[in-house]
Amino acid sequence: MNFSVVLPAFISFEELTVILILSVVIFGPKKIPEVARGLGEGLRAMKRATEDIKREIMNPVDEINPIKGIQDTIQKSKDELTESMTNLPDPKKELEDTLDDVVGPIKRER
Repeated sequence: MNFSVVLPAFISFEELTVILILSVVIFGPKKIPEVARGLGEGLRAMKRATEDIKREIMNPVDEINPIKGIQDTIQKSKDELTESMTNLPDPKKELEDTLDDVVGPIKRER
C-alpha cells in the first residue's frame, strides 16, 4: 500500500507511528480494530452524504436548459409570424377590387 496516496501530505511517517503507538496505549490492542471500523464507517457515511448533496445540487442544474427556452421562444415567434402572414389579404385581389371600383364608374358613363 502506498502511504503517500492514503495519508495527507502534512502527516509524516514518524508522526503516524506516534499516533499508532498512542492509540494502542489509550484504547488497547483489542479495541483498535473496533475503533478503526467505526472510523471507517463514519468516513463512508460522510462520503455518501457529500455525494448525495452533490447529486441534489447538480440535478436541478441539469434540468434547467437555457437553450431549450430560447428554442421554444424562437419557435413560438416563428409560428405567430407564419400565422399572421397566412392571414394577410391577397394584394392582387385587393388591387383588382380597387381598380374595379375606380374603373367601374368610368365604363358606365361611356
